[in-house]
Amino acid sequence: MARRAADRAGDRLGGRVPVRQVRITLFVALGVLVGVLVAVSGGIGFVGLVVPHAARLLVGPRHRALLPVAAVLGAVFLVWVDVVIRIAVCPTEIPLSVVFGLIGAPAFLALLGRHRYRFGS
Repeated sequence: MARRAADRAGDRLGGRVPVRQVRITLFVALGVLVGVLVAVSGGIGFVGLVVPHAARLLVGPRHRALLPVAAVLGAVFLVWVDVVIRIAVCPTEIPLSVVFGLIGAPAFLALLGRHRYRFGS
């Protein structure tokens, strides 16, 4: 619904706004920004991107409930991953970012696949 409204708003501006091209450009720019965030901050930044979306699935779009649930869910997730890593491979230590990548990448792809992102129409 919101996407169709954006297309109509672009048409109302006299067709001067190439909505499809703007959408593709923003999607690519967002992908680059996410890559930079993960490269700079490591796996914790990636968890900061995925956990709020998981929290939204639990509590819905109400921001008053979403913010505290996302914060608590992120903290609990970080602590439990750290505990499981320390117990599972006791004499050695695996970097948390490796485990976050193994858990976070499939979760992020599942979230993307859930919405069926499409360009245009």
